[in-house]
Amino acid sequence: MSARRAWVSSGFGNLIVADLVKAGQTLLNLGVEVVEIDVTDDASVEAGVVSVKATLGQFDVLVKNAGAGAHGLQENFSGDDFQRVFDVNVVGVQRMTRAVLPKMRARQSGLILNVTSLLGRVTVPFLGLYNAAKWAVEALSENYRWELSQFGVDVAVIEPGGFPTNFFTNLIQPSSRDRDASYGEFAGAPEAMLQSMGESLANNPLQVPQIVSDAVLGVIHATPGQRRFRNEVDKSGMADPVISMNKQAEKATEVLFTAYGMEGMMKLKTNVANAA
Repeated sequence: MSARRAWVSSGFGNLIVADLVKAGQTLLNLGVEVVEIDVTDDASVEAGVVSVKATLGQFDVLVKNAGAGAHGLQENFSGDDFQRVFDVNVVGVQRMTRAVLPKMRARQSGLILNVTSLLGRVTVPFLGLYNAAKWAVEALSENYRWELSQFGVDVAVIEPGGFPTNFFTNLIQPSSRDRDASYGEFAGAPEAMLQSMGESLANNPLQVPQIVSDAVLGVIHATPGQRRFRNEVDKSGMADPVISMNKQAEKATEVLFTAYGMEGMMKLKTNVANAA
């Protein structure tokens, strides 16, 4: 079996790797070899990719799960705050993807799987910076989907809702709260919303992180050319309207691409011998 690789830190990532091991993917030791990569640093990404290639030989799948959450009144976030979050959530995706693509394109096979969010399709107050970053990753992923389709490289996204993980305890806060006073009592609304959301998720026995890992494995094991691009994962009721919206977006894209003679880019050109 050819080697498959996911870079992880915590939350969904740990579950995904554990489940890949159970499913028989080639990972070392417990099934796992840890390679430290700073996705905000070009040299670190390149060195990490070289290290993994030397050990495993090739890349079949890149699961990009690393991300930073942010919470607070949007006006409080500085330009530096935005750059910090976008460097991890958006530019980090580009760095990792760009590092592995030459080999995938050469083999005419591979899968880029980005974990985005339902908040990359709809927005929720006080998570605006996170919303913006995830919307950007959705666009980045979709564009790669078209540009790589004729090279046999598949692209898909996982769109989780909110889950009771350490995501909520690691949220980046604004570097300054100097605008709070002018918002009056409303300045307390972000914290109230976060508490309410956390309680709701904790009290939903169906909203467990395992279903995100299950969705990731489902996409990886799906037949190339038949994978869904957007894969919504949620048991809180948030996914239903997004599913409808995603279907409409796919239809609109088909109409647009057909009008401009680009409909062939919507179909993955598969290399049966090397398909991931």
